[in-house]
Amino acid sequence: MEFGVLGPLRMTAQRISYVPTAPKQRQLLALLLFNANQVVSTSSCIEELWESAPPASALSTLQTYVLQLRRALRGVPHIGSLQDARKTLETRDGGYLLVVHPGELDLHVFERLVSHGRTALDHDDDRTGSRLLGEALGMWTGAALADVQTGPILQSYLTGLEEQRICVQEQRIEADLRLGHHHELLGELSALVTQNPTHENLHAQLMLALYRSGRPAQALSVHRRLRQVLHDELGLEPSPRMRRLHQAVLACDPVLDMPSQARGRLSLDLPARAG
Repeated sequence: MEFGVLGPLRMTAQRISYVPTAPKQRQLLALLLFNANQVVSTSSCIEELWESAPPASALSTLQTYVLQLRRALRGVPHIGSLQDARKTLETRDGGYLLVVHPGELDLHVFERLVSHGRTALDHDDDRTGSRLLGEALGMWTGAALADVQTGPILQSYLTGLEEQRICVQEQRIEADLRLGHHHELLGELSALVTQNPTHENLHAQLMLALYRSGRPAQALSVHRRLRQVLHDELGLEPSPRMRRLHQAVLACDPVLDMPSQARGRLSLDLPARAG
C-alpha cells in the first residue's frame, strides 16, 4: 500500500488508485493521513470538513464518509473485506485512526530522510547530507495536497510543511555551497527567489553562488531587487546581515571565497574575516 500527500493525494496498491472522488471524503482521508497512526477526534474531523458552521447532521455524515473510505479500502487486494478495512481505518473512543505501516506514507519517508540528512550534516558530512536531503525533496511530486480542498486544520499543516520544505532546501543548498557546487545551483536558486521574493537567505545564497561564479554585478542586482520588493510590499529594508553581505560583494571581500564550515551558519551570516 502506498499513501501520498506530498503532491496530489494518493492511495494506491499495485499502481491502481483507490482514492475516493468525492471532495469531502478526500479531505477526510488527507486529514487522517497527516495524523497517521494517531487518533483524530470527531470534533477535529468536523472542524476540518465544515469549519465553524457544521450541519446538524455532521456526526452522522462523518460516519458515512468513514464508511465510504472503508469501502474504498476494501477494494485493495490485500485488504479485500469490510472487516479488514475496519482494521486499517479504526474507530477509537472519540475518533478515528488510520493505520499506516513504515514506508507506506511519503510524508514519513520524507521526514526520515531529513532526519538522517541533518545528522550527516551535524557530523560534517556535507556530501551525504546533501544527498539525503535531496532524496527527501525528491519525494515531492508537486504542491502538497494539490487536488484536495482544505479546511483550517489541513491548511495549518500545509503551511508548516511548506516552511519545512523550504528549510530543507536551504540546508541542502548550504551543503552544496560548502562543496563548491555554486555553478550548478544558479538555476535552482534563481527559481527559488522568484517563488519566494522576500526570503532573504535564498537571495543571499543566490548572491553567493553568483559571486563565486564570477558574476558579482548580477549578485548586486539580486540585492537591488530584494530591497525593492521588501520596500514596496512590506515597507522594510534588508536586514543588517543582508546589508553586510551586500557590502562584502561590493568590496570583493575575500571572506566570500571561503566556504563556511559552521553547520548552522546561513549564507547571509558572514564568517569573521581572518586577520
